[in-house]
Order: sequence, then structure tokens, then C-alpha cells
Amino acid sequence: MAKLNIVVIGFGRVGRACAMALRNTDYLALAGVVRRPVSPMKLPDPLGKIPVVTHIRDLKRVDVALICVPAEIVLGVVRELLQAEIPIVENAVLEGPSLETHYDAIGNAARHHHTCAIVGAGWNPGMLPLFERAFTTLIPDGRTKRTSRPGASLHHTEMVENIEGIKGALSTEMRDGQGQLTRYVYVEFAKNVKDVAGSGRTSLDEVEAALAADPLFVGEQTRVFEVESIAALEEEGRGILLERTGTERTGAHATLLLEGRFDVATFAARVMLDAAQRIPSLKPGAHRYFLWG
Repeated sequence: MAKLNIVVIGFGRVGRACAMALRNTDYLALAGVVRRPVSPMKLPDPLGKIPVVTHIRDLKRVDVALICVPAEIVLGVVRELLQAEIPIVENAVLEGPSLETHYDAIGNAARHHHTCAIVGAGWNPGMLPLFERAFTTLIPDGRTKRTSRPGASLHHTEMVENIEGIKGALSTEMRDGQGQLTRYVYVEFAKNVKDVAGSGRTSLDEVEAALAADPLFVGEQTRVFEVESIAALEEEGRGILLERTGTERTGAHATLLLEGRFDVATFAARVMLDAAQRIPSLKPGAHRYFLWG
């Protein structure tokens, strides 16, 4: 089957991430980038050979357009493309009534022009609501707490850093709605370091055991996560901590935890590419993003 030719509309953080992701796929082709006139128009390497135009009509063939422009102009761009019968994928960051009005407007335009659109194909809206819905399905009677950017209050933990085999450690504390404190500890293991018994690298279990015996942590709920780089964790970035806890009705001890640090633009681009490859199988109209089988 021939590759779909994908155009990226806009070249901000998400547009750049989409272009890079397309360059590294073998099932979609990057047809070009549409952006405002700049000097020079040529993209930086490794995208230097990709066509760059100021209007989509200047590209030979486009099967799907990824809309990567500011939220306030997405609808105008989408309407123009749907009128030209070009399917689109968008991920405008809107909330509440504004988001619903936005979706309705795209749906009306897509049906009118008998063209396909996928809306909400990003991190949020997009992937994060799917995680939240799954958590609620598995623990229907419970409480969900979402915390963004958990790294904002991270601090070094000398006690953990003194454990043999640990290169660095950071921790933070959070309280739930009932005031219960939970500590979150992030550790970076030293490379090629044996544990005390000489049987292999220090494990997360050993770190948790050491924390449980330490006066600072004893009696408190502590969760330990391994990270590739403590230095990278300290840098400015995006994180998410999503936790759902059950009640007595559905199991007071049932808990689901999603913890991650990531680049939002990269995640949004990957979701948009996943949506784009589904376009040929969808009927005309607007479709909210979901995970296809």
C-alpha cells in the first residue's frame, strides 16, 4: 500500500516534532511543511530537503494535513482545508465549553464537505483523557488526583544518595484529599556497580527497604521510581502524576498510578501520526481520537 503523504501546517514545537516523527516512520511520508513567510524558508537539518511553502496549494499531493498552529486560529485553518477536501488531524488545547464548541464546528464543516477530520489527537486533549477514563472504568467508585509537573518541588535526598549503587536521587511529597502524605523518590543507578552482596546491581526493592528503615521515611507511604538521569529530571520539563484510589465500595486498597516525565510536543506528534494513518478507514465527518486496535 502506498504511503500517505502528510503535510505539517505550522512549525512551532508541535510542528517540528511532527516533522521529525514523520521523517523516522516507514508508513507515512512527509510531503512538506506550510508555515508563515520567514527568511530563510529552508528548514534546519536534518529536515533541510523537505519542501517548505506558504500555502498548501503549492504542494503536489497531500493526503492528510496535521494542524500544528495556535489554538485560536485552528478552526479557520481547518475549515479552509476541509473545503479543499483535505482530511485533517488537529489537537487544539482547549477546555470545557470552548472545546465542545470547537469540536461541533469542525464536525459541521467535515460533514458539509464530505471530508474526514480527527479532533483532539494530542496529549491533552487526546491521550491523557483516555488514561483517566481507563482508571475510572477499572475503579468506578474512587477518587482521582492529577498533578502536573511533579518535578517543580523535587529536592535531593542525601540518605538515598548514600546507598551503594545509587548515583543520584530526588524526592517530593504530596498529600491526598484526606491529608495522607506520600513521598515519591526518583533514583538514578550508577552504571556497572555491584550491590553489597555482590550479586548484581542495586535494585529498587533494596532502595525501598532502606527507606522503610530510615527514621525520615518510616511509617510513611513511599513510592520509588527509576530514572535515566537525575540531571535531566532537575531541568525544566513536563511531568504527570495520575493516581486513582478506590473506596470501600469497590476495594479501598485498589490503586492505579501513572507517573511520567516527557516532552509534550513529542507525545502530541506521536498521537497525531497514529491518528493520520487511520484516516483512510474512516467515514466523512469528525471523529474524536481514541486508541484503535
